[in-house]
Amino acid sequence: MSKANRRFYRTLALGVLALGVLVWSAIEQFGIAWQVMLDLLIGTLLVAAAVMALAALCVITWIALRKLLRRNDE
Repeated sequence: MSKANRRFYRTLALGVLALGVLVWSAIEQFGIAWQVMLDLLIGTLLVAAAVMALAALCVITWIALRKLLRRNDE
C-alpha cells in the first residue's frame, strides 16, 4: 500500500472517529435523546437524497436539450 493510500485511509478513519465522538458528546454531555439523533440522521439522508435526485434531473435535462439542439442543427 502506498504512502498516499495509507494517509487517505488514516484521514478517513480519523474523520469517522471524530464524528462518533461528536455524536457521543451530544448524547452524553448535552442530554440529546437517541431518538432525536436518529430523526436528525434520517432527515439529513432524505435531504441529501433529494439534492442528488434534483442534480440528476438537471443533468438528464441538460443532456436531452443538447441532443435535441444538435438534431435541429443538422
